[in-house]
This record gives sequence, structure tokens and C-alpha cells, in this order.
Amino acid sequence: MSTSSTHSEDPYANLVPELRSLAQRGVQRTYRKNAVLINEGEAGDSLFVLLKGSVKIFAMDESGREITYGTVHAGDYFGEMSLDGGPRSASVMTLEPCTCAVLSRADVSEHLATEPEFAINLVVQVIRRARSATETARNMALLDVYGRLVALLEERRGDAPEGSTALLESITHQDIANRVGASREMVSRLLKDLEKGGYIELGIRRITLLKKLPSRW
Repeated sequence: MSTSSTHSEDPYANLVPELRSLAQRGVQRTYRKNAVLINEGEAGDSLFVLLKGSVKIFAMDESGREITYGTVHAGDYFGEMSLDGGPRSASVMTLEPCTCAVLSRADVSEHLATEPEFAINLVVQVIRRARSATETARNMALLDVYGRLVALLEERRGDAPEGSTALLESITHQDIANRVGASREMVSRLLKDLEKGGYIELGIRRITLLKKLPSRW
């Protein structure tokens, strides 16, 4: 369930100017943790600008196994892939209480009419999301579970130099399993093996990368 948000502080303060002007055209709504904002396969033409919180983009197969494509944080937007009115390509769920500015296709069209330069931002976003989905599909097809695990951990390393110590926080074995398309038990086993080999250190919702991970296991 969603309700209108009434914050005294400026909810758009952390948005870049071009996104702030877009968000101000929408209806501000708040959502509880684990609320599903978009369902894969449903028709929809709403765009969400995330003002506060974070959401995950995911899909499920017929057996109920979840594949997580990525996470969107405050200051970004999602839902642009279905502005043509077609079916949603993935589902979106809140990871914590969130506040969004929700815009219709008409709202976005009006914004583009007055600020046509935003079209470039929109195109770049669509390309970035499509490239990410393609990379996920490629990894699923060409890499085994261990290869996908290494790719994910190295991606989460961020700007830390390859092979250096890096702390990955707010990550669980189930999160990893959802990202690499494997069971939690298999992921836990691989992580335990890497810990025994001195490559990582496991903690509660965190993993410390100690040195370069082997390409094969």
C-alpha cells in the first residue's frame, strides 16, 4: 500500500537538476519495505524517480527461483523500459522504506516537450539497463556458478584495486545466490571453500576480499 508523503525537508534536494525538474511533475508516494512496485509481465507506463531508499530489480522463473538483475538507489529512476506501454520486463521490490515520485507516460512526454535534452538522459539509461541485462544473460550462459560468483564479487569491489583488500557490506549468501542464479547452499559452500583458501573472510552480512580470487576453483 502507498500513501502520500509529507516531509518538511525538500525531498528533491539530492537529485541532479535535470532529474529534479522531472520528479516535481510526479505524485510523491511512500512505500513500506518489501513492497512490489512493478510486476514482471504486467502492462505499465509509469516511471518512478527514487527519492529515498533502494529497490531491487528481479525476475522469477516457473519454479520460483529468483534472479536479481541489480539494485537502484535514491537519486536514480526506474520503469523507463515500459514507457511504450508494453509489458514490464522485470519486477521491482523495495529493500527498505522508500519514497518515489511516480510519473505517467503523459507526464514524461510533457517533460520532454519542455526539456528535450532530457531525452539523451533517458536513452543513455535505457542503453545502460539493456547492457546490464545482456551481461547477466551472457554470464548465465557462458560461466559456471563459481565464475558468476567471482564476477559478482569483483563487481562489488568497486574502485578498490584488483587483488587488494576490500570490504563488501550489506551482502548475504541469499543475495549472492539470487544474483548468480544458484542455490544458497551452493554459494555458501563455495564461499566457505574460498575462506579456507585464505582468499576471503566471512562476517555477518559482509565479505572481505583478501587477495585476487582464482579464475577457476
